[in-house]
Amino acid sequence: MDRGRLIDFLRVDVISPMIYPPRPRLVVSGPLPTPGTTVTLVPLMYVSRPQYAGIQVVGTLENVGPHQAAGGEAAQYSVELDLVGVMGTDGVEVIGASRTERVSMSPATPEPVQEGS
Repeated sequence: MDRGRLIDFLRVDVISPMIYPPRPRLVVSGPLPTPGTTVTLVPLMYVSRPQYAGIQVVGTLENVGPHQAAGGEAAQYSVELDLVGVMGTDGVEVIGASRTERVSMSPATPEPVQEGS
């Protein structure tokens, strides 16, 4: 993984911290393909705003030294990206090694408040 490559993800969430104006954040998580991998979310660049803005899940092998085994379970990652200025007109599309997932959201409408808050 010299320059990084697409890696798989298991879960995609959009959270909105309790601030005004709302600043939605994309949270992506999954198993690390190799210990010592650094995971980043890389937005694709566009000339004009697309319907769904692509965001790649990229893993880069930073440390190639010996690693401790985690008792048979793969290490997990969780990364975040501020979506202000990154969203398409309808949302974002998370792009991994073996699948993509679209998240629809309205950039002008704040996230709904959960019941009981």
